[in-house]
Amino acid sequence: MSLQAYKAAATRAETPREAEYRLFGQVTRALMQAAAVDKSDFRTRIDALDWNRRLWSTLATDCADPRNALPPELRASIISLSLFVDRHSSAIMREGEDFEPLIDINRMMMQGLAPSQDAQAAPAA
Repeated sequence: MSLQAYKAAATRAETPREAEYRLFGQVTRALMQAAAVDKSDFRTRIDALDWNRRLWSTLATDCADPRNALPPELRASIISLSLFVDRHSSAIMREGEDFEPLIDINRMMMQGLAPSQDAQAAPAA
């Protein structure tokens, strides 16, 4: 790899928050696509639901760690959302429930992870 390519890659490095935002965006797009396909397309639907469940399970596991620096109330809320995501994902496949609640939850998480306007306007140090 050339020095220029290395420098370009180094300037595009993401913060953990940016990586979480990007991941939520990818998973949410997959859920939206799965919601739009025919209900007989089990593979697309299951893959999106599984990816979303794994994301939320990882978040819940991280929040259950006593060393997690998030406030306890926020950690508890994330764990509760993870439990809802798990139950609702099952209901989608078993009972034909709608994908929208999962998509809405992920969008709310993305809003919370999005950089603030002040941070975007500030020059990089």
